[in-house]
Amino acid sequence: MSKIGFDNEKYLKEQTTAILDRVKKFDNKMYLEFGGKLCFDYHAARVLPGYDPNVKIRLLQSLKDKIDIVLGIYAGDIEKGRVRGDFGITYDAATFKLIDDLRKWKLDILAVAITRFANQPSAIIFKNKLERRGVKVYLHYPIEKYPSDIDIVVSESGFGGNEYINTKKPIVVVTAPGPNSGKLSICLSQLYHDHKHGINSGYAKFETFPIWNLPLKHPVNVAYEAATADIQDFNLVDPFHLAQYKETAINYNRDVESFPILKLMLGKILDKDANLPTYNSPTDMGVNRAGFGIVNDSLVQEAAKQELIRRYFRYNAEYLLGIEKRETVDRVSMLMEGMGVKVTDRAVVEIARKAAEDAEKNGKGFAGIYCGAAVQLGDGRIVTGKNCSLMNASSSLILNAIKVLANIPDEILLLSPQIINQISKLREDILKGEPESLDLEETLIALSISATTNHTAELAMKKLADLKGCEIHVTHIPSPGDEVGLKMLGVNLTTDGKFSSRNLFVT
Repeated sequence: MSKIGFDNEKYLKEQTTAILDRVKKFDNKMYLEFGGKLCFDYHAARVLPGYDPNVKIRLLQSLKDKIDIVLGIYAGDIEKGRVRGDFGITYDAATFKLIDDLRKWKLDILAVAITRFANQPSAIIFKNKLERRGVKVYLHYPIEKYPSDIDIVVSESGFGGNEYINTKKPIVVVTAPGPNSGKLSICLSQLYHDHKHGINSGYAKFETFPIWNLPLKHPVNVAYEAATADIQDFNLVDPFHLAQYKETAINYNRDVESFPILKLMLGKILDKDANLPTYNSPTDMGVNRAGFGIVNDSLVQEAAKQELIRRYFRYNAEYLLGIEKRETVDRVSMLMEGMGVKVTDRAVVEIARKAAEDAEKNGKGFAGIYCGAAVQLGDGRIVTGKNCSLMNASSSLILNAIKVLANIPDEILLLSPQIINQISKLREDILKGEPESLDLEETLIALSISATTNHTAELAMKKLADLKGCEIHVTHIPSPGDEVGLKMLGVNLTTDGKFSSRNLFVT
């Protein structure tokens, strides 16, 4: 079976045409709200095998001469230090990173809009940093009774009180480092100002998930529901679309709930005599063509089911760490049950657990903790690792995996005992740290040192790149050093809800 379930070129052609067709209907001026991740969309890549995580960047590059890019960020998120989970950095830092990433792709931003700005000290510092690096910053303020009181919101004291962003290109892409950043409010505020100046601009939304032309219970849409279980989002049939067109289309609760008010706002803002298109449903507002890029539905369905399992493990680990709520874990568990999916449908789970049992039988662990790990390589082979007095399970797993990939016999050592002992001596005798086995970050450093004098280690090290995208399960929550190393390798990690140490304070 082909491993390609999604055709990027077909998608790009469909998506570009949809956007260009829509902007023509608004007198060649449109604000396009970009939902989801603009770049590094690994969720989409996991559920749509073959999907380029940066395909939306390619889309913007193809429209480069027709777009301005505006980033929105909520002042309250800056003040609270809200963290973006996939990168582990705060939203203000994520905004800096997004600007840098876009510039690497030769896409510069026009401006940053700070939404619901109320002189928060951290937001002022953030604004100063950007402006002193030559980035334009605009302030949008809290609006009384937003969005319910239309007369206040769509007035000079509402949208009219926000600073107007002077755009030049026909398509203005409005994006953000994460959800609830105020993208829609930015778009509507700009529409208000444009129409005051006689510019018949319009609005559209670009949101990859849920995919509107897939069934409600299609695994891809269920996997998206799992991905947003922490913010209690859920998918549903768009009732407005069904009533207007007698066609089933899938949307999500927040868009459906807000549509009546949004339609009233647009009706109050837009020029009645300009013959602009009317939206009859939330689905009408979208220009998403991702469903048309699927070329192997059975492969996509299986990938989405695997993502459902990953989400369960992630939320369960976060619950044990005190980050997530029990309701989130139960929600994903219910979605899995509805799809007939079990955690053991993930091939590496039971094998990793068996490795931990073997470690315990052989008495090979560290401080009474027996951990197992398993990785499924690109060709389907599964390799295991266990913890011991010298190294963590993740460390032994990665070394075993690259040995297999490089056809190196198991009995050959990639790391000399002297190097391992020196690292332990540095940590325990010189830095006065706790006795610990080598974590993956330390192991990778040690491997790079060994590779300078050991040709076998050098051959094995070159195989690390082949682990990107491989599936890994570890029976215990990774230590910080293991987590860093696994992220660097770009693997898809899941973990059982067990702690790898009895210590409460872990460095």
